Amino acid sequence: MKILRINLVLLFSTIILFGIIYPLSICGIGLLFPNQAEGLPIIKDNRIIGYKNIGQKFSEAKYFWGRPSACDYNPINASPTNFGPTNPVFIEKVKKRIRTFLINNPDIKQSDIPSDIVTSSASGIDPDISINAALIQIPRIAKIRGINYTEIKKLVDEKIQKPLFGILGPEEINVLQLNLSLDNLYEKHYYLNEHK
Repeated sequence: MKILRINLVLLFSTIILFGIIYPLSICGIGLLFPNQAEGLPIIKDNRIIGYKNIGQKFSEAKYFWGRPSACDYNPINASPTNFGPTNPVFIEKVKKRIRTFLINNPDIKQSDIPSDIVTSSASGIDPDISINAALIQIPRIAKIRGINYTEIKKLVDEKIQKPLFGILGPEEINVLQLNLSLDNLYEKHYYLNEHK
């Protein structure tokens, strides 16, 4: 009888905690922070152009590229591949991404490519890249856009996000925000060159 009572208490405690309290607290957080619940939309010219917390596909060489996505950046299907590092399909995908990266960045050695630029994240929609993943792309972008390396490097430095509380997680850069700033820099650079 004592074991049955313990099991019933545990059962009802679990139902109350995970069936009532947890869902209500998540709904409450969503109501208190609606922008975060919607992925932190980024608005330009009165329209949503992306979300701070949801990665987007940038494949043009004039932009910084984000992490590859296992779900083609579709948040509805966000998921990892669950491939282990020895899986032949995973190895082939990474090799293909490395080849593509080297074709578009011919001055880079394969050993210098950061892993986050050729491997997908657990969610498949990671909006951030490491500082090294941004820095290694600057020569390509500077050449294509005709902007000085130093100017783009300064832009990257300005966009570095510090770890939470200064200690939790790595320093990283939001790709969408970096590319928006890059477009602004290019427009400014182009305007100044046109009006010399």
